[in-house]
Amino acid sequence: MNSKNLMVLMLVAAVTFAGCETLDPYTQEPKTSNAAKGAMIGAAAGAVVGLISGDDAVERRQHAMIGAGVGALAGGAIGHYQDKQEAELRAELQGTGVSVTRIGDNITLNMPGNVTFATNSSDLNPAFFDVLTSVSKVLKEYEQTVVEVAGHTDNTGTDAYNQSLSERRASSVAQFLQTQGVITQRMITVGMGEARPVADNGTTDGRQANRRVEITLVPLTS
Repeated sequence: MNSKNLMVLMLVAAVTFAGCETLDPYTQEPKTSNAAKGAMIGAAAGAVVGLISGDDAVERRQHAMIGAGVGALAGGAIGHYQDKQEAELRAELQGTGVSVTRIGDNITLNMPGNVTFATNSSDLNPAFFDVLTSVSKVLKEYEQTVVEVAGHTDNTGTDAYNQSLSERRASSVAQFLQTQGVITQRMITVGMGEARPVADNGTTDGRQANRRVEITLVPLTS
């Protein structure tokens, strides 16, 4: 499927989402129904928003986790497990500037660069340590997920520089999570440079939105 058709399908599904929200019983925030999520997945022909590394990389991590003694999820337990993890993440991250997005059984945390890193730096802002510590706490409680950490930049600077910066930022976040006890076997780090903007790089606000790290949580299945 080409990118134009995918975007059209995602837009159609987004309209469907708008009319299918319910109140989350855990957080009292609007939440899209499971039926609408299923429509979104179907419309996108299997595309998973946020997940970058691909099925092969995730599968390798799943094998490593099972080898390390982490049990896999199956059947209806997967959705229930992710429902509970999503609710705890929303509660922990409320008011931090980090958004929580659920597509199917995957959960993505979007961490904007303005609260995570200084400009042109891969050093974590000390003020963000508490937020990542909260994320780590939930990840350790819900250990049956693969954790993909993806770095992104705006289009300021060269492609090579932005690629390197995105990789370093992803590594910084992953390393912090590891220091908090999130096991290495769960982690995938990837840098995308400026290749996946979520906003217009022609504006200050757009560039700020594009400078981000996304953490995507994929359930461990056998």
